[in-house]
Amino acid sequence: MHKNADKILIVDDTPAVLQAISLLLEIHGYDVITTTSPEEALQYVNQLRVSLVIQDMNFTADTTSGEEGKTLFYQLRELNPHLPVILITAWTDLEQAIELVKAGAVDYIAKPWDDQKLVNTVQNLVALGKASADADILKKQQAQRQPAQHTAQSVGLVYASNAMQRLVDMAIQVAKSDISVLITGPNGSGKEKIAELVQANSLLADKPFIKINCGALPADLIEAELFGAEAGAYTGANKQRIGLFEAADGGTLFLDEIGNLPYSGQTKLLRVLQTGEFQRLGSVKTLRTDVRVISATNASLVEQIQTGQFREDLYYRLNVIELSLQPLNQRLDDIVPLVSHFLPDRQLSLSAEKALLAHDWAGNVRELENTCKRVGVLKPEGVIEAEDFAFVSVHTTSNTLQSNTNTAKTTHEPSKQELEEAMRIHQGVIARVAREFGMTRQALYRRLDKHGVEY
Repeated sequence: MHKNADKILIVDDTPAVLQAISLLLEIHGYDVITTTSPEEALQYVNQLRVSLVIQDMNFTADTTSGEEGKTLFYQLRELNPHLPVILITAWTDLEQAIELVKAGAVDYIAKPWDDQKLVNTVQNLVALGKASADADILKKQQAQRQPAQHTAQSVGLVYASNAMQRLVDMAIQVAKSDISVLITGPNGSGKEKIAELVQANSLLADKPFIKINCGALPADLIEAELFGAEAGAYTGANKQRIGLFEAADGGTLFLDEIGNLPYSGQTKLLRVLQTGEFQRLGSVKTLRTDVRVISATNASLVEQIQTGQFREDLYYRLNVIELSLQPLNQRLDDIVPLVSHFLPDRQLSLSAEKALLAHDWAGNVRELENTCKRVGVLKPEGVIEAEDFAFVSVHTTSNTLQSNTNTAKTTHEPSKQELEEAMRIHQGVIARVAREFGMTRQALYRRLDKHGVEY
């Protein structure tokens, strides 16, 4: 084994598992270290330059709780917070897998595992680690030849919240690798802007960047759009059609609303991601392409997997790294800067700011932009007051009632029990609890601290 090969540490209490995975990864050029002991695993990570850990969840006979694996995982995180950890276990329940990944693991592999999926996951994660480590070196090497990295503002992203800053930092970091990225978030939250930020900071920034909204085309045309079609392949196809994968060759393809891709299209997309090969509709000729795929969805692909609407293997291909956008009403610090962006050189009254922060923004940034456009037309000059926004909602009656309720509660000092109940009902979302009591978030924080309510 080459002394500079990436070191992969495998921790499992079953020697047969260690041998099988070790052989699989050694064939692909990795330097593999194996152990059945969590304590020894920690020593290896502490002393060696380990690129990735594959760890079991149980190490003692007759245990199935997974607590041993969780303990090891958090100990590994303390040693090296950036070390990628893949969990491998006999558990096959999808909900349990999601919970484990939410704890911070980068992936979940069920026993018996798929060799190719495991190898692909390892390759992608090691590549991402290298890209992160090399990012600063690359930037210094190119500093005299090109401008610094594109900022969020350069692609039209406007924000002030810590949540968005963390997301932007991750997007720029991920951009330097060629792995697939899945952007999730509700409609109108800015998923396309995040995709543009990834593209602008990628090594393919000067290559084709082609977008398609999978939810905006009839199901029977999506495959033709993606893969092309020969003349006569379907009604109305009078000449050969070049698909987006051909057009984006060497660059990036952004698949928006990927959850709306028909199952047959998912199968073909999976093949392209696995092999780089595809066929036009109506053709038996195999074509090749080299395209980075960024996808986005406002749907829960996990739920679609459970109902048989979305392929699980495609989900793992697309979701090597997930960039998750919060709804606008959970990042209130972004609202006023966005209004200033959409209505430059305009002044907001305090009542207008309060009204903006209290609104639910079910349509997210898109709704806010349209609201600002309406104000700009109807009141082109002067200070903008709360009533100038005239929020439009399909729940006008209930919103009015809620507004009246908030007004009534403004003078009410909530008790500890009321605060705890509101936090439970609103699942700890501070913005919603603050609206419930008609107070600012800062005022709510003071009450929570005063009564010793956790948040």
